Amino acid sequence: MGSSGESKKNTRRSTQLLAREEYVEQAHLFRGLVERLPENIPLQELLGQLRHELLSTTRLPMAIDFMLAELKHSGSIGLAMARLPHYFTPFQTYVVNEAEAERGRFDMRVAVRILQQLADYLGRSEGLPSQPQAVFMYQFECLCRSRLRYDPGLGAMADDPIFNDDWREWILTVRRQVGLVDFADMIFVRSQHYYDRQMRPGETPTAPEKPILFGEKEGKIAWANRQKDPLYLFAALQRHLGYPPVPRPPKIDENVNALPMLQLKIERLEARIKLLEDEGKSGIDITRFYGKDIPGVPPPDDLA
Repeated sequence: MGSSGESKKNTRRSTQLLAREEYVEQAHLFRGLVERLPENIPLQELLGQLRHELLSTTRLPMAIDFMLAELKHSGSIGLAMARLPHYFTPFQTYVVNEAEAERGRFDMRVAVRILQQLADYLGRSEGLPSQPQAVFMYQFECLCRSRLRYDPGLGAMADDPIFNDDWREWILTVRRQVGLVDFADMIFVRSQHYYDRQMRPGETPTAPEKPILFGEKEGKIAWANRQKDPLYLFAALQRHLGYPPVPRPPKIDENVNALPMLQLKIERLEARIKLLEDEGKSGIDITRFYGKDIPGVPPPDDLA
């Protein structure tokens, strides 16, 4: 047990944040998939096309080569991403695996949009470093809106290299308490705002019992959204603190099929009216509905 836990810990430690240009190229890759997947082009062909558009100075073209080989072998890119933990995060792999799973209705187009938004945020300019608070909120909202499973999803989030040991411990706590404890309360009690409220006037500041993970503004927003739908909390954080928004599934336009369905109904009505007119004139000639003569079956006139 000790050796397996130690090896798992070492595997987690080996995963580090990539350089900014890697996330920029990842965002371009996922954006290209978002734009071209609706054209019903095979994924293998899309990856081959996008590979030539990427910078050869990054490691993403080599990762795509491995993904193409795995796609030919097993028909899955999630397995390839899982075998590249030094490049793709466990959360990225989890999202793709859920999109490829046959049991669910999670669309691959939504999955790549989620990965594109995340890569866009991580690949921002050097002067705007990514915040673990924003990454956690984005990933957790993805689980909520896409109705993905919390247990494996939060487990994958805990292994993200942007989170340190304090964050990993807290994410695993959220994994155990989600659905039992209000989500806004879990954020509030680990915020600077909660720590400041606990301090009495004139009292000497002391070290908090547990590490503070969220700032004062996050704590205030969480306090204002207690006992509410977590989606209101996510929206408030995006409005006030500029957290990345989560892409939502596109709405299905029901008017696209309205005209063909209406035309089909009109054709059926015309056929029924024609039958009524024939019946009123000289009766309906049902012989035109007969098929070809079948050997051994007498014609209708012989059956009279």
